[in-house]
Amino acid sequence: MFFNREISWNFLFIFFLQIMIDPDVPGPSDPYMREHLHWMVTDIPGTTDSTFGKELTSYEIPKPNIGIHRYVFVLFKQKKKHSITTPSSRDHFNTRSFSMQNDLGVPVAAAYFNARRPTAGRKPTYI
Repeated sequence: MFFNREISWNFLFIFFLQIMIDPDVPGPSDPYMREHLHWMVTDIPGTTDSTFGKELTSYEIPKPNIGIHRYVFVLFKQKKKHSITTPSSRDHFNTRSFSMQNDLGVPVAAAYFNARRPTAGRKPTYI
């Protein structure tokens, strides 16, 4: 008897939302303005990357003023396409509240990098 041992699934109809935030605004020792939204892309097909999604908030380059800032990428699985509301502001963004308001659940992935303000005449340092 022959059994098909191939395991597969269809990511074609699964969509993701990617955000990039700075939780250290204005500075890591007193981040009273946290979080700042740097980028948001929705409706990213599961078989591609963020360039195939819909940019709700355009990319804003990191510009840390004080100390070393963390920049966090968070990926959520969307329940359906075109289901995300556009945030009203980049400032005082709250990832947890946004997730609850849009019924996203917990993140499926996250990554971060650190950066600090470059000294005069130098390029930015990514740590």
